[in-house]
Amino acid sequence: MLRVVTAIDCFSVRLARLLCLLACGPFALAALAQSPIDRTARIIVPLAPGSATDLVARLVADSVRTATGHPVIIENRPGATGRIAVRALKESAPDGTTLLMAPLALPVLVPLAAKQLDYDPARDFVPIAQIAEFAIALAVGPDHPARTVPEFVAWARSNPASATFGSPGGGGLPHLFGVMIGRAAGIELVHVPYRSATPLAADLMGGQVPSGTGALSDFFELHRAGKIRVIGTSGTRRSSLAPEVPTFKEQGFAAVQGSGWVALVAPAKTPQAVIDRWSRLIMAALRTAELREKLIRLGVEPTGTTPDELAAIIAADTARWGPIVKASGFTLD
Repeated sequence: MLRVVTAIDCFSVRLARLLCLLACGPFALAALAQSPIDRTARIIVPLAPGSATDLVARLVADSVRTATGHPVIIENRPGATGRIAVRALKESAPDGTTLLMAPLALPVLVPLAAKQLDYDPARDFVPIAQIAEFAIALAVGPDHPARTVPEFVAWARSNPASATFGSPGGGGLPHLFGVMIGRAAGIELVHVPYRSATPLAADLMGGQVPSGTGALSDFFELHRAGKIRVIGTSGTRRSSLAPEVPTFKEQGFAAVQGSGWVALVAPAKTPQAVIDRWSRLIMAALRTAELREKLIRLGVEPTGTTPDELAAIIAADTARWGPIVKASGFTLD
């Protein structure tokens, strides 16, 4: 008997909610349909499975799924410097069910480097929240004489023919960070592009390239094992991943600063109420110890911002990296 009463009561509650929605008109039903946590959502990732951006997206999706009980699907759309993923976002309904996990490159670096671009971050993206940031590191091989950034700069000045640095690809943040180092130190560093961080690290260990720039997480395990040496990081404070490594600012190069990051954005015209609900959901997830610990183990620092704060970060980084992109001479066209 108890089971019958409970089932009837549950049905009555559902019916009452439905009648209330119908009485309130189509706007209430539309709001329910647009709710980002009452329907299956997807997060588009512009990089392949296993990349740092992909892993961050999966951790966030798991946290949201746990909090809401609704599926969050990861959809990898790599290629064309992220433009395939951006196109998929632009073609999606602005109802909160499709988001993009955007690394700094998509709203900042690609628009700066491309002469012709089929998207405008200010027009086509609606910021939700920055998820995490990560330091860029300068590393040298185990036999390199430099153990600090000033020693590296002195070595580069004394050995201009050998003053090269590798990075995981042209036009990326590590490449531009190397350009920033050269400009700040007044030295000429020749860029050697690699296809990824893995062959770069191998050549650093073997001495084929004297220095390299990349995400600290790409170098950390080899640094800890003594196979390469990280001598400086780009953040405003030391990374919790390698607290023994001083920042560039600490070593007298305050202009060498800037972190990579990943953030969630939605398609243009997504209602503000939906954006705010996603923002609150993400902020709550990033306050949990479980998600924070997983992100830190991945090599990134959990942040969490409001939509307005993310918009300000994008604007500030566009101003910061614009002169560096120009100095690098790199273009996507």
